[in-house]
Amino acid sequence: MAVNIAPGFDLQPSAQQVPLEQNYINNFDFLNQYLPDTYEKEFERYGNRSISSFLRMVGAEMPSNSDLIKWAEQGRLHIKYSACTSAAAAATDAGAVWTIPNNAANFNPGITVPTGASGARNVLRVGQTLMISDNTPGSNLTNKAVVTAGPTNANPNTFTVAYYEAGGQAVAAGVSCDIFIYGSEFNKGTEGMVGSLESDDLFFSNKPIIIKDKYSVSGSDMAQIGWVEVSGEDGVTGYLWYLKSEHDTRLRFEDYMETAMIEAVPAEAASGAGDFFQGTAGGASAANLNGSDGVFYVVGQRGNVFGGGNPAVLADFDNIIQRLDKQGAIEENVLFVNRQFSFDIDDMLAAQNSYGAGGTSYGLFDNDEEMALNLGFTGFRRGYDFYKSDWKYLNDPTMRGGLTAGAINGLLVPAGSTSVYDQVLGKNAKRPFLHVRYRASESEDRRYKTWITGSAGGARTSSLDAMEVNFLTERAVCVLGANNFFLFQDA
Repeated sequence: MAVNIAPGFDLQPSAQQVPLEQNYINNFDFLNQYLPDTYEKEFERYGNRSISSFLRMVGAEMPSNSDLIKWAEQGRLHIKYSACTSAAAAATDAGAVWTIPNNAANFNPGITVPTGASGARNVLRVGQTLMISDNTPGSNLTNKAVVTAGPTNANPNTFTVAYYEAGGQAVAAGVSCDIFIYGSEFNKGTEGMVGSLESDDLFFSNKPIIIKDKYSVSGSDMAQIGWVEVSGEDGVTGYLWYLKSEHDTRLRFEDYMETAMIEAVPAEAASGAGDFFQGTAGGASAANLNGSDGVFYVVGQRGNVFGGGNPAVLADFDNIIQRLDKQGAIEENVLFVNRQFSFDIDDMLAAQNSYGAGGTSYGLFDNDEEMALNLGFTGFRRGYDFYKSDWKYLNDPTMRGGLTAGAINGLLVPAGSTSVYDQVLGKNAKRPFLHVRYRASESEDRRYKTWITGSAGGARTSSLDAMEVNFLTERAVCVLGANNFFLFQDA
């Protein structure tokens, strides 16, 4: 048996002090013979990338054990009807007939219509005294009157009055007027008020949606160590790349837990989304079975909207304040705004603090001379207390930041809580104006579920050679007293 030829060596001395191909091991990359001078940590080029902060700051979380969350909100205590008109002018007797338009501004759409009536019945009763005011801009025409005949089933939206003024009706027939009750008057020795009023609460509801995500990594990749230490926004660090990806998935999911509550809309009837979720043929889905009522949707439907750009001058804020006066008049309010809106507020307040052209006042906001150049106001009082907070979600270019169509610049949220009728408790309860309800019971808590499946990473649930990290939540947002919220948008 012959002895094998002794193995040779590819690395041989050379008189040339240059890197030649034959001087290196076959298939060996010259640049990799030394450890690269690598920064051991990732550079956070976008800083803290998570945008979830809004609901964490203003919203409480409460469990719910139903597919539907319902609550009742109190209506107005006093009664006022808008755009009312009369058929005849200059009536001096008890025969002046007024008509109240049957619309959502005058009547709760959910009110029960009396039997035989064509619309919701007004609540004016004989003996009540009224203020009648002309809606025409610049007009000073008014009347005081007493109700002499109330509505009937046949005519639910009409009533008859007699005027206190000898000249009779001040406005012409058909002129739009506001009418409100300010009291009543009766003769001596007469019976009491005929009829009574029931509280006409407004009922609202919302339904939770299920939000899911998943991260998957093979067992082989889990066993691979890298050179770079990866780190997350909450301090999680390690030399395993899958830790970074899993952590980023978790952060994205937590952001979606918030943004879904902000952006969610109900699926309309015959919508593509409704057809998809309900598994029906095209155009056959029912309304409101899928989707949810997010914050922007609710405020846009039942709240206040400031359009056409940001309120950049004090007169704009005065208009907002006057609207708040007509609602709940909540003392403290928080403005969650994008950067431009924040600058506009700062500029508006700084202008109020200027002392003439080129001068500076240090006293208006209790600033001293050293603080005079700090124009980043975080709060001010103008009728109510307003506090300003930059909302990262509205600035993030991968979310709402920089949008053209549908741009939203800010949201005003009343601080504190309000009283609502809780149908589960069967009584009035204090609830935050804005809060999240998540599905939970004694056996299942779906506020924030995460679990591992597969056969890697400690899991022993299947033969899959991977680790799958699953995320799930089921929740809905409740916007109580949406009439006290303001949405600021461009259009």
